[in-house]
Amino acid sequence: MILKTFKGLTKIRNRYFFVIDTLIFLITPFLAMTIRLDGAIDWEQYGLGLLWITPVFAILKLLLSYLSGFYRRCWRHASVEELQQIGAWMLATIVLQTLVFFALYRSQSLPVHELPRSLALLDGLLSALLIGGARFSLRWAESHQRWRRQLFRRERVLVVGAGNAGVSLVQEMQHNASHGYHPVAFIDDDPAKLNLQIRGIPVVGNRHQILQAVRSLRIRRIVIAMPSAPGSVIRDILEICQQTGVPTSTLPGLAEILNGKISLTKMRDVQVEDLLRREPIQMDFQRVYRFLRGKRVLITGSGGSIGSELCRQILRCRPAEILLLGHGENSMFNIQLELQKMLQNLAEDGETAGPLPRISTFVADIRTLSRLHYAFRQFEPQVIFHAAAHKHVPMMEQNAPEAITNNVHGTKNLLVLAQEYNVEHFVMISTDKAVNPTNVMGASKRVAEMLVLQAAKKLQKPYVVVRFGNVLGSRGSVVPTFKQQIAEGGPVTVTHPEITRYFMTIPEAVQLVLQAATLGKGGEVFMLDMGQPVKIADLAREMIRLSGYEVGKDINIVFTGLRPGEKLYEELFIPGEQYERTQNEKLFIVANASGFVPPQLNATVNALWEAALNNDVESIVCLLKQIVPGYSPLGATAASPIRAMRSQGKQETVKVKRFSNQINKEYNGHADATPTVV
Repeated sequence: MILKTFKGLTKIRNRYFFVIDTLIFLITPFLAMTIRLDGAIDWEQYGLGLLWITPVFAILKLLLSYLSGFYRRCWRHASVEELQQIGAWMLATIVLQTLVFFALYRSQSLPVHELPRSLALLDGLLSALLIGGARFSLRWAESHQRWRRQLFRRERVLVVGAGNAGVSLVQEMQHNASHGYHPVAFIDDDPAKLNLQIRGIPVVGNRHQILQAVRSLRIRRIVIAMPSAPGSVIRDILEICQQTGVPTSTLPGLAEILNGKISLTKMRDVQVEDLLRREPIQMDFQRVYRFLRGKRVLITGSGGSIGSELCRQILRCRPAEILLLGHGENSMFNIQLELQKMLQNLAEDGETAGPLPRISTFVADIRTLSRLHYAFRQFEPQVIFHAAAHKHVPMMEQNAPEAITNNVHGTKNLLVLAQEYNVEHFVMISTDKAVNPTNVMGASKRVAEMLVLQAAKKLQKPYVVVRFGNVLGSRGSVVPTFKQQIAEGGPVTVTHPEITRYFMTIPEAVQLVLQAATLGKGGEVFMLDMGQPVKIADLAREMIRLSGYEVGKDINIVFTGLRPGEKLYEELFIPGEQYERTQNEKLFIVANASGFVPPQLNATVNALWEAALNNDVESIVCLLKQIVPGYSPLGATAASPIRAMRSQGKQETVKVKRFSNQINKEYNGHADATPTVV
């Protein structure tokens, strides 16, 4: 039924064109004569000839139009093909009219011989121009109406930031109407840009005029296009935007836009990562590129948060081959698919010259030496990034043997094979929890650090450790947990009102890891500059606010007490370590780290392995105390972890009950309430 209706409309419109064409063909000879004679037509001399030749030309042109299929086409979608057809019609018309005109011109009895001989040419040109104009005017009218309908449905957008990112975003909005965004105005704090027009879009003021601009311009969405701005600036702008009640989106930071391309697909809601964003890292990409190009690179834990980001960034440096090694087959499968897609995009964009990197996947547990041996024999890695580890503090307090077998013994296995297969570079990912640890996880990572430093000294190779704090968005970390709790309606659980942690984004951390890998000469510990520590309770409050809720009114923050092995604050350096900044101001180096490796390391590691196999938690704690100076377990991990947890929980309950009503008011907005303890 719809198809029949469409065909009917097409026929009616073609009838209109037949009538229009007829009128055009009756007029064009007179227009041609006017042009030919500069408007001074002698009607006594030429009038009878024009009246005679006009119907002849009109019949010829209508016949050619019919034979060319002009009245069977839908001109609303006219394109280059139709334009070419009109051009062919024009040539045929000029030739045919010229032949007929000169045939009639020879007859002295006909008034045609009085007419200029160029009439046939001029008439054909004018006819083609007018009938083409009529048809393409319909196409333009249809497109204009469609554009107006789309414009009416598109969201009116205010873009905050008139720099390169903002302009690129506006350009894509203008070219891709299907995304549904209509850029209306810019906001920028640069006074030199005020009242300028950028791609036809005015800069209407600075951040303090956002509220006024939203009201006066009927804005329906705000986009913060400032990927290089620090978190403090984003936070200030977001506070103003939230007063408007209009949805606010943003572009991720530069660390997350590895290829530097700005597009609408990268636009997303404002996240807590944006509020904690720091100044962009000044990274020597060329040095990293030269370091990794053409190498065979093995990445353990490649399905994890840090490991997968290492894969992404290393792939762009064009190694000869990347071996993904991990224990979780699902996460391994996901990162393998992602990297294969990245390879395809790189090839299509022409960003790689020469052969593309090969990607191999190897599902294995680093605790199984025979399986690792097979991987090394097949792959023969030149560079190893060791990111595989158990990192969850409370879980490892309850499962201390797992922390030893994976974090310590797994690292030892890799180092044994690195020596056997003459691996050139070894980079271990460590944690700030290894500094003066109060939990099994941190102590096990400190032992793993010692093993790497010992191997570097023994082999005289650039084997290094990179130590940093929490990364935003990693699995099992606080940010995803808070997101889930907020989505479930709360409450958001925080262990202690004063607990603080260092944070950085995953891409930023990996960039610094790669930079550290190029600087290491062997036996160093690199420490990433984590910036200022963040109160977890403040982080929770920001995330609740970002989700559109109010603390204490919609969602409460509940303090549960410190968990076993958990510290109020993390430390960055071990007492006695001598550190200095590297050529990258975001990187510290501990040059004397090898001096902290005890002589009894190997014997103690073997004893730890035996204790872990026997599930002897008391021996594990005792051995860790012997080998890790500063290890003072909180919650006293013992033979009965459950009993220790209950004891720790009771102690923390007493502590939390002492918090003042003022603290509770700050977080939950109720002055007369007491903190909730679970």
